[in-house]
Amino acid sequence: MRHDPAASAPRARLLVLRALGLGDLLAGIPALRALRREYPGHELVLAAPAGLAPVAEATGAVDRLLPASAPSRAVPRALDWTGPPPDVAVDLHGNGPPSHRLLQNLRPSRLLAFAHPGTPEIEGPPWHAGEHERDRWCRLLRWYGIDADPADLLLPRPHTASPAPGAVVLHPGAGAPARCWPVERYAAVATALRTRGRRVVVTGGADEGDLVARLAKRAGLPDTDVFAGGPPFDRLSALVAGAAALVSGDTGLAHLAVAHATPTVTLFGPVPPSQWGPPARPCHIALWHGPRGDPHADRPDPALLRITPDEVLRALDRLPVPLEGQDPR
Repeated sequence: MRHDPAASAPRARLLVLRALGLGDLLAGIPALRALRREYPGHELVLAAPAGLAPVAEATGAVDRLLPASAPSRAVPRALDWTGPPPDVAVDLHGNGPPSHRLLQNLRPSRLLAFAHPGTPEIEGPPWHAGEHERDRWCRLLRWYGIDADPADLLLPRPHTASPAPGAVVLHPGAGAPARCWPVERYAAVATALRTRGRRVVVTGGADEGDLVARLAKRAGLPDTDVFAGGPPFDRLSALVAGAAALVSGDTGLAHLAVAHATPTVTLFGPVPPSQWGPPARPCHIALWHGPRGDPHADRPDPALLRITPDEVLRALDRLPVPLEGQDPR
């Protein structure tokens, strides 16, 4: 029997660094899918937090997740990469020397990244402050000759059944105090919706139990309509995909709703929707009164506080309501 050298050759590997949060990964879906199409024979390895493995799998672009994270969204100190250097490495994490050097230390054959004076050896496109996150990473890849479409962001419908089909989901938490709309305002929205006969459910992450409990108590929600403690991704994804609408701040769950084409009302401040907002579609409404504020502030941003419960309710009334069982995509 003739030996085929190609059959025993190790598979080429493509490493993508995006060791950030849920919303960041979802905003990176168009770039990940573009890389998947450009390198169909490579093993695409995503360096990201371990808890995002189900999300990475749902994109259909990632073969394996390499656990990587650091406090405060910083660049990880090292990557647990084994074996030969990556054939291609892509920096979808940042624009400066820390993330560049992390990947350079692995000695990839090719590195795709934005240009920076601190790493002049990297020939990439310039970084544009204020650019939308989905557009930014697609522009990076296009500079390297890789076709990327920022609109390629939808996830497949979950196989798990929704625990609250047709409900309006309220998500009061956010990754920073500056992006947290007051809980009493969420409660006012919930009370008004329930008066109209709508089912309202509330969600929260693993460390947001107190916040969710306060909202549920103020709005008089039953325990069956409270999903706190960071539900498993399949259950959370099914809940969002089957919802009538999601009301939240600029956080990961808003991006998950966009990925499932679920109608959204997203409350922005201190960062404008021009950077992190949903696509310009009738089923997504972004509320923003500006000006830009401090994303690291320890209290809700003034622009966020200009949004009232009545404004949120009016926005919900403007959303298109899909027929039962109809996929709004």
